[in-house]
Amino acid sequence: MKRSDPHHPQHRHRDGGDGSAGREAMVSPDGTVTEAPRTVKKIQFADQKQEFNKRPTKIGRRSLSRSISQSSTDSYSSEERPKQLSVGSSLPHSAQANAKGTLSAPKEAMKIWLAHSAASYTDSSDDETSPRDKQQKNSKGSSDFCVKNIKQAEFGRREIEIAEQEMPALMALRKRAQGEKPLAGAKIVGCTHITAQTAVLMETLGALGAQCRWAACNIYSTLNEVAAALAESGFPVFAWKGESEDDFWWCIDRCVNVEGWQPNMILDDGGDLTHWIYKKYPNMFKKIKGIVEESVTGVHRLYQLSKAGKLCVPAMNVNDSVTKQKFDNLYCCRESILDGLKRTTDMMFGGKQVVVCGYGEVGKGCCAALKAMGSIVYVTEIDPICALQACMDGFRLVKLNEVIRQVDIVITCTGNKNVVTREHLDRMKNSCIVCNMGHSNTEIDVASLRTPELTWERVRSQVDHVIWPDGKRIVLLAEGRLLNLSCSTVPTFVLSITATTQALALIELYNAPEGRYKQDVYLLPKKMDEYVASLHLPTFDAHLTELTDEQAKYLGLNKNGPFKPNYYRKVARLDVKTLRERESTTSLGTSFQWY
Repeated sequence: MKRSDPHHPQHRHRDGGDGSAGREAMVSPDGTVTEAPRTVKKIQFADQKQEFNKRPTKIGRRSLSRSISQSSTDSYSSEERPKQLSVGSSLPHSAQANAKGTLSAPKEAMKIWLAHSAASYTDSSDDETSPRDKQQKNSKGSSDFCVKNIKQAEFGRREIEIAEQEMPALMALRKRAQGEKPLAGAKIVGCTHITAQTAVLMETLGALGAQCRWAACNIYSTLNEVAAALAESGFPVFAWKGESEDDFWWCIDRCVNVEGWQPNMILDDGGDLTHWIYKKYPNMFKKIKGIVEESVTGVHRLYQLSKAGKLCVPAMNVNDSVTKQKFDNLYCCRESILDGLKRTTDMMFGGKQVVVCGYGEVGKGCCAALKAMGSIVYVTEIDPICALQACMDGFRLVKLNEVIRQVDIVITCTGNKNVVTREHLDRMKNSCIVCNMGHSNTEIDVASLRTPELTWERVRSQVDHVIWPDGKRIVLLAEGRLLNLSCSTVPTFVLSITATTQALALIELYNAPEGRYKQDVYLLPKKMDEYVASLHLPTFDAHLTELTDEQAKYLGLNKNGPFKPNYYRKVARLDVKTLRERESTTSLGTSFQWY
């Protein structure tokens, strides 16, 4: 008996009536139909497992997903695999060069891509050597920097290029002002979060004529690849993710204490840089023209110095400008609080009980986001005005002691100290999540948890279990430091608003004639706030309505602004009298003639 041509439609039969659907039949010459021998196709797992085990054990999240994808494709037969894989722009330049146009083995291409992708992540390096112990040079031969790995510069440059697309005002400012170089001769020492957005600010300052040296204001928020890109571009940067306290102050000192270079401007975020110069190098203030500070913690320190008569240079309070309060503090935190919590805990927010300590702009953003996700939100507040706002926004105002035993998440955003004490921590329920959205790490009394009877257990990066003797544990995020920049990212567009405000404040203080600003803390001119906002409107294809002459006269305004009095602020924590006093001598300086 011979098998008939299986491809002939008359000789091919399928029978599904007896449960053997899909079996092929054999037809003899006399017409007898018999069942073909059954073949069992086995799924091959062995090769898959072997291939998966060959993958690197320490790679970023996206790299892991690609690794899993490839482990399944590796088990395909050679006939099912594509014969060639074209190399596009998505592969690194080195991979394109090695591939010479095409790769006959997709497996090798994937290995190259896996290595490229894994290396682009800040936490992907196996090198535990302290950057302080490394001898690194950039392509120009300079070693005036200290970063995790200068070889990550290419990846950092791509992140900076992405950030530039979402920072239209800074790019417009760079284009409009770089011809006049309003910061020519400025030597700016900075201490801020070192992210792709900060890199765009630094490169803008450089394009406007300034020399910059930079350190990080937070030991966890630095993006190593971005720091490497800045160092490769010639910026003296001293920062890496996961610095110790000693490293933190060492980096600041390396920025300040350098032979043949002395700063004449300070850009600070938190006041640590200003404090260090006051403590170690007070004579430097003889040549410093001004300080620009963007955080509530740093501004508070400046006001303390001013009140004590120890502030020896003018300072600009960026934190209380409308563009900072209403955009960075509110909208940025409204989006990034969820991102930070999700990345670290993978929790669901619906039905969770959350207490937010503080209902300033940061607190408002956090509460709005959590409420929208279905959380039950409580608020603690010391200010009656902010407290009333919380009540009218639908939140229950409580004291922390009243709800500490029942809440699932505790979030601080006050800028104060010891908001959550050891007593509160002892009374929290098992698995309560504790985090901070304020700038300073003083809001949660983390130091009180470092005692012999408590056990610390690292769960993942920036996530710790603190375990009590009875087995109760809390989940502490970023060791009480700023959650969003330590554990996730923040919206680039919002940071463009703050960064542009910082740049204009630096220009104003640097170019102001002697005597315009005294040794005090000043708020930004209203005209500057409105200018920063106007630079961002084209992104939304927004069109402002213009006042008629009659309307402008009726309101007593200039048609071109400012449209609010200088003392107008959407800030509940500063009284109108203080705002008027701070802005009474502030007027537009020479630095604003070019716009």
